[in-house]
Amino acid sequence: MSKNVLDVLTERGFLEQLTHPEEIRELLDKEKVTFYIGFDPTADSLHIGHYIQIMVMSIMQQHGHRPIALLGGGTTMVGDPSDRTGMRQMMTFETINHNAMQFKKVFEKFLDFSEGKAIMVNNADWLMELNYIEFLREVGIHFSVNRMLSAEAYKNRMERGLTFLEFNYMIMQAYDFLVLSEKYDCKMQFGGNDQWSNILAGTELIRKKNQKDAFGMTFTLLTNSEGKKMGKTEKGALWLDAAKTSPYDFYQYWRNVDDADVKTCLSLLTFIPMEEVNALSALEGSDINKAKERLAYEVTEMVHGTTAAKEAQSAARALFAGGADLSNVPTVQIEAQRVAKGVNLVEFMVEKEIIQTKSEGRRLIEQRGIYLGDQTLETHEALLKTGDFKDGFVMLRKGKKKYYRIELV
Repeated sequence: MSKNVLDVLTERGFLEQLTHPEEIRELLDKEKVTFYIGFDPTADSLHIGHYIQIMVMSIMQQHGHRPIALLGGGTTMVGDPSDRTGMRQMMTFETINHNAMQFKKVFEKFLDFSEGKAIMVNNADWLMELNYIEFLREVGIHFSVNRMLSAEAYKNRMERGLTFLEFNYMIMQAYDFLVLSEKYDCKMQFGGNDQWSNILAGTELIRKKNQKDAFGMTFTLLTNSEGKKMGKTEKGALWLDAAKTSPYDFYQYWRNVDDADVKTCLSLLTFIPMEEVNALSALEGSDINKAKERLAYEVTEMVHGTTAAKEAQSAARALFAGGADLSNVPTVQIEAQRVAKGVNLVEFMVEKEIIQTKSEGRRLIEQRGIYLGDQTLETHEALLKTGDFKDGFVMLRKGKKKYYRIELV
């Protein structure tokens, strides 16, 4: 007998909160359940925080359940106050629609959208056409303002100021669930832990208005062993779009996670069976690097494809062990005639955005954190010269793990 998908999600560490634990278990055991997760297209790419939700949808689909990927074309016009300190920037409908199309490309990599397997819809299709008075009478009547104000999403914003625009977000998300319930027999809503109040609002609206069962679950955020969110890089978020975070940088992020975070990442971000996850994460000393390399390859392959994952792995191995293809390491170019005269290396690094400022360069040099080839930089006045280049390039290392290939042109 196959495992209940609830046990799979629990074993891998996804689950945080469930509205009706026993009823949910029974429901998932006895029928193929339609569920949804909403994604507001506030940027032109999904990031690693969304990846957890995509993994959940994929695991649910593997166990025979039907995901609805809901694009928040309508809710993005308003903005979600949960887990935020300031009001979301207002975006045009054209920008939101463009972003939604970018999201769609990612979902299609992970989910089977063939007949009856998965659905993708946009809440702009019903939210943009709402009659305000009718909406207040039909939906607003079921919401207590006192109850809404007690939700964490709103409490966190009360002192700084909460607009009426944002105050509507919870009702709109609840209405999404109601529409999906009526149109697709959707019985469950999933989301990150910060969505708990909004999910509860949806389950209660359906139960009050239509006297139908509705359930909710939330999932863990991707955090390290110290409880801090993972997925932040020097350049900001770890994006799933190769144009915003290169496959090499994406691979390197997972290759360099702390030893203590290997099991969490293997469990949440890959489909590797848990017996193997436990064996890999139990490796000690330098052997744990085998687990990190497996993690980096698996996640990069799922997001960027086999070719990109192999190229990133080859480039990373070259830097750790030497002797492999270096062509996929981030490359910056410089004209040979400039180098012939000598180029200040710190200024060049600022120019190529390897560092942000000259003062950052000076600080790194003082901490012996800049290497050109195999030599530590001793002074911020060091020059990049023709003699530094072998076979038309030289490797630059910043800190312990950031490498760049400087190429003569």
